[in-house]
Amino acid sequence: MRYFIQLSYNGAAYHGWQIQPNANTVQATIENALSTLLNSKISIVGAGRTDAGVHASEMIAHFNFDAKIDTTDLRYKLNSFLPKDIAIASIYKVNPDAHARFNAIQRTYNYRVSTLKNVFEYDYAYYMHLPLNIEKMNAASEILLTYRDFQCFSKVNTDVKTYNCAIKKAFWVKEKDQLIFTISADRFLRNMVRAIVGTLINIGLGKIEVEEMHIIIASKKRSEAGYSVPAQGLYLTEVKYPEDIRIH
Repeated sequence: MRYFIQLSYNGAAYHGWQIQPNANTVQATIENALSTLLNSKISIVGAGRTDAGVHASEMIAHFNFDAKIDTTDLRYKLNSFLPKDIAIASIYKVNPDAHARFNAIQRTYNYRVSTLKNVFEYDYAYYMHLPLNIEKMNAASEILLTYRDFQCFSKVNTDVKTYNCAIKKAFWVKEKDQLIFTISADRFLRNMVRAIVGTLINIGLGKIEVEEMHIIIASKKRSEAGYSVPAQGLYLTEVKYPEDIRIH
């Protein structure tokens, strides 16, 4: 039987989601906990691969287990067993062929920029002391919706078959002393959101003009886009699936 886990984590102490040799990762931590509690070697597959220092308020992962599970009891035991920076929200049964990564139809990220130096947000937002023009940043964000090929924002030397992504929404809002960028798409390339945000910040700073976003995307060159903003401001916030994937 296959189960989905809905979880969140503070990524500050982890070298990303995906298991790596000699590195502390979210995936390895959860696999070790599940394997111990279920007394069986358990492997999990996540909806995405967040980089070192990136957070998630919602990540979905799946695992297989032959016997029936009391999901409420397992959630309670997992939360007791796992470190304080990983929390399990729910565990539920899904169709046997349901896949946390391949069946996801939309993912949403937030990026948080702090406009005021705040010692309590140091690990959770990117501090930018220079003023940003949010109107220009939103105008440039709308341009993203008119394109599909985002090679210019992808980490170079990746093994993807296509650079095409369908961005459904991309916008900035101001909340108190933070500017929050929200972006949703069917899929994302490695480092894509952080490169987009760096480019938009350059536009907000007046270093490049809004219309130059067209030139950057058309170039398909990472060197033409802006810098990659730090990881601590990035959050995976939602992963959507078809409604019929869950077994009630």
